[in-house]
Amino acid sequence: MTVRVTQSMMHSQLLRNVNNNMGRMETNQNILATGKKINKPSDDPVGITYALRYRSELSINEQYQKNVDMASSQVEHTDTILGQVGDIVQRANELVTRGLNGTNPQSALDAIAKEIGQIYEQAVTLGNDQLNGKYIFNGQKTDIQPYTSAGAATETTDSGKLISQFAAGVTIPLNVTGSEVFGQTTDSDNLFSVLKGLQTAFSAGDQATAKSLYDEFGTRITKILEVRSEVGARANRLDLINNRIKDLDLNLNSLDATTEDADMAETITKLKSDESVYQASLSVGAKIIQPSLLDYIR
Repeated sequence: MTVRVTQSMMHSQLLRNVNNNMGRMETNQNILATGKKINKPSDDPVGITYALRYRSELSINEQYQKNVDMASSQVEHTDTILGQVGDIVQRANELVTRGLNGTNPQSALDAIAKEIGQIYEQAVTLGNDQLNGKYIFNGQKTDIQPYTSAGAATETTDSGKLISQFAAGVTIPLNVTGSEVFGQTTDSDNLFSVLKGLQTAFSAGDQATAKSLYDEFGTRITKILEVRSEVGARANRLDLINNRIKDLDLNLNSLDATTEDADMAETITKLKSDESVYQASLSVGAKIIQPSLLDYIR
């Protein structure tokens, strides 16, 4: 059976082939322009599902990284303030030890009492410390000042914790409360109460009261050190979490690049090959499609 090939059929087939060649060039040009081998779902239906999953995990990981950065800043700041609290209680401890010597004249005890009074004021200032406009020792009520100079010993801070998430099911409290650091109002070793009591005792030359308060003072120093140790442990854990998030981010980016990123050298080679084929198809088409009668009439 003989199939008759008409001029119209030849034109249609030529146009189809030329368009196919142009389509391949367009695809590779698009890949070169975007750097991605998947630019629409039809390019790789299976690969796009993995790519979307990696993008989602990278986005979540980015938020966790922001949480870690914020948490590290807050924990480090809290540790710095606790260090300053430790410095002033250490100075107070030295003064009390000197005052309990028993050989000091009242003038010396008055000088000690005045300095302890200044230490009390500094303790109140540190208790009201702020980070980014938020009070760090008042639990979840970060917009309310926890202590006043006149009544710090009788003021209770909020006990709420500021919790931040760093992975699925992984949360860490970021803050410590004033009650944990300086003591509850009912605690016999409340730092503000003890400092005020020591100031009054030395001003009055009351060695017995000063001695009993000194024992309570030692207990509070130990508790402050325990709180600072806990904060240090949180900082170390945040460092470990930070390293894990960065490693995970690197792995996810590598997987996403393997799935989506184009091999530029291979793409350029294909594009050059497609251009050669396209030019050849045009050249062949020009020879196949001969001038018609109308061309001669013109």
